[in-house]
Amino acid sequence: MKEIQNFTVQVIENVEQVIVGKRQTIELLMVALLCEGHVLLEDVPGTGKTMLARSLAISLGGEFKRLQCTPDLLPNDVTGVSVFNQQSGEFEFRPGPVFVNILLADEINRATPRTQSALLEAMQEQQVTVDGVTRALPRPFMVLATQNPIEYEGTFPLPEAQLDRFLLRLPVGYPSPADERRILVNLQRQHPINLLKAVDLGPRNGDGLVELLRLQQMIWEVHIDESLQDYMVRLVNATRQHPDLALGGSPRACLALFKSSQALAALRGRDHVIPDDIKLLAPYVLIHRLIVRPESELRGRTAERILRELLDSTLIDLENPERKSGG
Repeated sequence: MKEIQNFTVQVIENVEQVIVGKRQTIELLMVALLCEGHVLLEDVPGTGKTMLARSLAISLGGEFKRLQCTPDLLPNDVTGVSVFNQQSGEFEFRPGPVFVNILLADEINRATPRTQSALLEAMQEQQVTVDGVTRALPRPFMVLATQNPIEYEGTFPLPEAQLDRFLLRLPVGYPSPADERRILVNLQRQHPINLLKAVDLGPRNGDGLVELLRLQQMIWEVHIDESLQDYMVRLVNATRQHPDLALGGSPRACLALFKSSQALAALRGRDHVIPDDIKLLAPYVLIHRLIVRPESELRGRTAERILRELLDSTLIDLENPERKSGG
């Protein structure tokens, strides 16, 4: 898995020329890319969410588009529209911003549910259907959606079906004082995003997007011991049975935890998953899929606290000597 590690390290270090002090966040974005997954970036304005998406697209040599979500945004503004050409006498399809490698859906919760649902087919099937015609999206394809967890006025909360299609939910967070001083120095003359170039993989590997597609297929070769598979299933199942949760993790959540742990192990240069991979990823994979009962919320219970308790109480079964942990 050294190929995957070398590739991701090059991309991460390239992105870090623009995004300072967010190594783990960038690593988790690479995990999502390797899994062909989508990410919900949830944090206050001004923490670099847009710059992070742009830097990633440039580093890969891919196409990037930003979709500013507003209440008057229509589904066709996302997927595209057929326009009548008077000269040819036929309708021509004009692709929407979704036909791109990395799509930033900025403030996604400001779009209406009808427009939000236009992204569902794209996120799950990597295709869109307009006027009865299905069109494949470019590959790789990734949706990076942002939302402000503080401001709720004039917003439309994402439904459970759409939240479940995000592989990870990531906070960006404020930089440390030292990192913030570095940001000020970097921005004195011009923004570093204007100088950023695609990662040079050398003549053997060629284009970054082509290399990424090849490495995505290698992720499935990362070994996950049966004891760890059993641990993931029991952990997700425990969220479904918890008395404080109205909704637990879906089978898609379990698969997301499975595949993202493979990607994280490969990113770290290993050909097998260890328990720490699963425990690190569980909050980012599961919390946005959990719904706390209203009466439990009144008692101060949160999805974060409940999941932390489940991680502490769910043990890995190592009794069977034939099922040793990968760690």
